[in-house]
Amino acid sequence: MKTEDTTEDTESTQHTETAESTDRPAGTADTEATDQAAPPPEDARARRHDLTAAALAVLLVTAAILIGRYVQNRTGTLQVQWPPLLASWDPHLGPGTPAALTMAVLVVAYGPPLAARLPWRGLLAAAWAGSTAWVFSMALIDGWYRGVERRLTTKHEYLRVIDRFDDIPATLRDFTNHIVIGEPGNWPAHVAGHPPGATLTFVWLDRIGLGGGAWAAVWCVVVGSSAVLAALITVRVLAGEHLARRAVPFLVLAPAAVWAGVSADGYFAAVAAWSVALLALAATRRVRFPGAAAVGGGLLFGWTCYLSYGLGLMAAVLLAVLVLARTARPVVPFLLGALVVPAAFTLAGFNWWTAYHLLVERYYQGAGGVRPYAYWVWANLACAVLAAGLAAVAGVRRSASYAPGAVRTLRTGTGAPAQRLALLVLAALVALLAADLSGMSKAETERIWQPFLLWLLPAAALLPARTARYWLVASVVPALLINHLLWTGW
Repeated sequence: MKTEDTTEDTESTQHTETAESTDRPAGTADTEATDQAAPPPEDARARRHDLTAAALAVLLVTAAILIGRYVQNRTGTLQVQWPPLLASWDPHLGPGTPAALTMAVLVVAYGPPLAARLPWRGLLAAAWAGSTAWVFSMALIDGWYRGVERRLTTKHEYLRVIDRFDDIPATLRDFTNHIVIGEPGNWPAHVAGHPPGATLTFVWLDRIGLGGGAWAAVWCVVVGSSAVLAALITVRVLAGEHLARRAVPFLVLAPAAVWAGVSADGYFAAVAAWSVALLALAATRRVRFPGAAAVGGGLLFGWTCYLSYGLGLMAAVLLAVLVLARTARPVVPFLLGALVVPAAFTLAGFNWWTAYHLLVERYYQGAGGVRPYAYWVWANLACAVLAAGLAAVAGVRRSASYAPGAVRTLRTGTGAPAQRLALLVLAALVALLAADLSGMSKAETERIWQPFLLWLLPAAALLPARTARYWLVASVVPALLINHLLWTGW
């Protein structure tokens, strides 16, 4: 078996051999490796399967566009102007265009080798900075006012109700009385559609002097971009540093940046991701105080559930972390931490379950009651393809191929790094599919599913290193086209 070079590799003929080779330290290379040698038949077959998966994803998106336009033009029931995306046709350039193009070229050209060579802490800092710059540049394609400052101040958004939270305990006690349409002073769509933790975030920002749409946008982008760090830390402790390094460029240039800038869902994704990362550090005992990390992870998971009702499904990823670490040691401190936020909100007078059931009623009063499940149950996945990118699609295909062997090794803990990463990715896919089948995510999933889509991106690390730049281009170009040709906002 040949070792992998950090910029070019030849896949081995067996899944387990491939997985073992990917855990070699970055920068190693077998002196006998011959990069010019023809790949074995199995390697060529795997790449053909990757391309087939990408082609099928393109067909899925094409079908969602064509069928969606037909249904929308005929019945208007999809409730979106440019199906399957919540968008309208609006070709434009903006101040973010040069920055976004520059970021894309630099990361495609230099991202893979830099990710292999930078010291780990420096790589984390560079990844956060790169992700922040990418999201901001994509947002600025729409201009500062329309793309950043105004995004969170429209009639549907959280900042429209800041003045109604002057007495926070009283507002929490009364929160559920304003969810359903028809009630006096019913909440705007995003406020009604989320637990009050989402709105309280912006209330607290306002109270410390960071009020207004610009500060809210900066908060969502900077905090949201830190999700990249959480994902990299998790992949490193569970599947090895080499795979984490390979994933960096794909996480930095995530196509979901089209919707993360500027959306509160990017912030939600980061909180959920850090919950996973802290649990992973606690479970693998890679921190000095694993108990404290577990409690912290639990606190963040509790807060996650009070940011968005659907993010309780992140439990699938958390469970995968414990399974991969082969320990239940952090469960008790994690659960203790997770109970803090629900207890605080309940004592303050907010009932999560009551609010959720009222939200379901509100959902079907609006677009959710009109949008056809038969279309959105598969068109949602087309939205996910556009937000995750073709590299993630091919990586998920590889994850599925590793799954049988990975499951067989769970009991012994002998799974190779690629197999462990595959199980983490597939756990996120299970959460995403559960959200899809629930019927509570009909449309807008390119934005709503960001906390799940984040965990599909590291699957691109399973692709051959020599093809990384091609897959980066295949994911980034559609994102740039979407952001320049469509207006994708609430």
